[in-house]
Amino acid sequence: MPLAMNKEVFITCAVTGSGATQDRSPHVPRSPEQIANSAIDAAKAGAAVVHCHVRDPETGKPSRDPALYRELTERVRDSDVDVVLNLTAGMGGDIVFGSTEAPFPVNAAATDMVGATERMVHIEECLPEICTLDCGTMNFAEADYVMTNTPGMLRAMGGMMTKLGVKPEIEAFDTGHLWFAKQLVEEGTLDGQALVQLCMGVPWGAPNDMNTFLAMVNAVPADWNWSAFSLGRDQMPYVAAAVLAGGNVRVGLEDNLWLGKGQLATNAQLVERSVTIIENLGARVIGPEEVRAKLGLVKRAPKVMA
Repeated sequence: MPLAMNKEVFITCAVTGSGATQDRSPHVPRSPEQIANSAIDAAKAGAAVVHCHVRDPETGKPSRDPALYRELTERVRDSDVDVVLNLTAGMGGDIVFGSTEAPFPVNAAATDMVGATERMVHIEECLPEICTLDCGTMNFAEADYVMTNTPGMLRAMGGMMTKLGVKPEIEAFDTGHLWFAKQLVEEGTLDGQALVQLCMGVPWGAPNDMNTFLAMVNAVPADWNWSAFSLGRDQMPYVAAAVLAGGNVRVGLEDNLWLGKGQLATNAQLVERSVTIIENLGARVIGPEEVRAKLGLVKRAPKVMA
C-alpha cells in the first residue's frame, strides 16, 4: 500500500503502567504525586495525552484505589500545564489459575476479577477525557494468567463509558480485538469515529513485525483515529512506523525503560526523542487543544463526592 503519512501527530505518554517495573528503574513513578509530576513533565516535553495507572505508593504494585486516582487527576488538573487525561479501565480483569492439572480453585491471592461497575468507579468519579477499553481476552507471558475481557463485560463497560461521555481508547492486542470493536460501534455500544491504540509485540498478542502491523492498520476503519506502540528497543522505531502508516504515537515507561544501552529513561526524555523523530520526518506534533478538537473531547471537572 502507498504511504499515507500523518502530518499532524499527537503523542501519548504511558506514564507508569501496571507491570512489575517498579524496582527496575528509579524513574518509574509510584505515588500519585510522582505519577502526576512525571505526566506533567511529559506534557511539557510534547505529549498531548497522558495515559495513567496508579500504584500502591509503598510497594509500587498496581492498584485500583479510586482515592489514588482522584489525587492523581487533581494534581494534573491543578497544574499550570494543559494535557488530555487518559485513565486505564483495564484493571480488575485478572485471573490467575491454579496448576495445569487443577486450574480451580484459582489463585485467589493473585486474582483480581471484579464486575464492570467496580472496574469503572474511578472513571465515573474522575471523568477523564479518555479511558481505555481492552477489547478482548488475552494470554500474557505468564503461564497461568489471563487478562479477561468477555464480550458481555466489554459491552457493559463500553456502554458506561458512552453514557459518561468519556471517550474509549480501544486497546487492540490482536486483529480479533479490532473486529469486536467494530461490532461495538455497529451495535451502538460505542460511538462512531472511535479511537484505537494498536498494541504491538505484547506476548502473546500481535507480533510487532511490519506485515502484522500493516494488517492491524488496514483493519482500522478509515474514519477512526489510531495510535500505535511497541515495547522496549522497538518503541522508537514504532514512532516512525506509526507516523509513516498514518497514525499517532505512544511512548513512555509503561512500555520501555531505556533511552539507550545502559541509559535508563524518564518519561520526558522518551517524549522528547519521539518529538525529534516526528519532526525529522516532516510532521508536526499537535497539542492538547487540537487533540480535543480532533477527537471530539470535552474537558470536565471531576464528580463532586459527598
